[in-house]
Amino acid sequence: MSKEIWYLALITFVNRAGTMVLPFLSLYLTSNLNFTLTQVGWVMSSFGVGSLLGSWLGGKLTDKVGFYAVMFWSLFITGFLFIGLQFITSFSGFLIAIFFTMAVADMFRPAMFVSLKSYSKPENRTRSLTLIRLAINLGFSFGPFLGGIIIAGIGYAGLFWVDGITCISAVLIMKIVLKKKELKSSVVVHDLSNLLVTKSIYKDKPFWIFLTVVFLMGFMFLQLFSTLPLYYSEIHGLTELQIGLIMALNGFLIFLFEMPLIHYIEKKLFNKLKIITWSLGLFSLSFLILNTFSWGIILIIGMIFITLGEMLAFPFTNNFAMSRAAEGKEGKYLALYTMAFSLAHIFSAKTGMEVIRVFGFAANWYLMGFLGFIAILLMLLLRNKLALEK
Repeated sequence: MSKEIWYLALITFVNRAGTMVLPFLSLYLTSNLNFTLTQVGWVMSSFGVGSLLGSWLGGKLTDKVGFYAVMFWSLFITGFLFIGLQFITSFSGFLIAIFFTMAVADMFRPAMFVSLKSYSKPENRTRSLTLIRLAINLGFSFGPFLGGIIIAGIGYAGLFWVDGITCISAVLIMKIVLKKKELKSSVVVHDLSNLLVTKSIYKDKPFWIFLTVVFLMGFMFLQLFSTLPLYYSEIHGLTELQIGLIMALNGFLIFLFEMPLIHYIEKKLFNKLKIITWSLGLFSLSFLILNTFSWGIILIIGMIFITLGEMLAFPFTNNFAMSRAAEGKEGKYLALYTMAFSLAHIFSAKTGMEVIRVFGFAANWYLMGFLGFIAILLMLLLRNKLALEK
């Protein structure tokens, strides 16, 4: 892989290691700001709306001004916005502040995905993406663990300072080591999939089925950052440090096993869409087993299942979106891919919080399992559509 991909992985690691507020956000809002579950749900929905807007703007701006400028300014401004979040304590104020913070922060994602297409060779794109995800998850493994220590030592305010400073540090590293480079446009259509979608992204029906699957996958996965920490705290009585350690397990397992697993899958030429389908089953199972036993070890097993699902699903869903995009439309396709996750942000936490408030945690885990089953059926439909297309 090119040295730029390694530099991009370093920047991503520094940035992600600092994003330690997010796993503890629902706990912070309930314990420090005394928000109700309904209010926490609205904050998380505002988080998602901001993320949705940021993903759309990031895709549009990437196609117009290039990914480098979008990545730079997104990281730089986000750093100051994260620092400022700690000074906002009212419900309406935090609702607005988290919206603007995520709108700026998530401009980074489509730009970063497009940069992979520029900095890596076509045959290395899935592995390049996997390296970036490895950096993300190494940061995610380190971040919650460090976050738990910071909360125990100096309180939640320290998280916001570290979050902001690491974003700004990532910008400085980017300017020093990452050479500016943009995608070269081409009038040549290289394969059938590009030929089929050169007219309009909105007429690409298989891609919209795929986006629905990504939305449902994100809906389930994002419970990891909203309802699961509350479940660990309220039902199992875990401290922030213990919660941080369980969350860190997710990133640590991905750091150890995702790269060799993806390499093995690509070497054996397994069907990527079948792998995504199996991953959705693992997502469902990770929630359903929480209702089977009350032992503490079941939390670890559930985390292992959702981690396996994440390792199998995310690199290949991203690669599908990237390979489906026609020349000159990379920003739009990858923006819609990230917007599907952002849309899940809007509804995932709010739905989860309301289901828990009215029916309890068990009902929420059953709901997640059911959504996974729906996503599996949609994947079967997508595979049939693509077979007809070929």
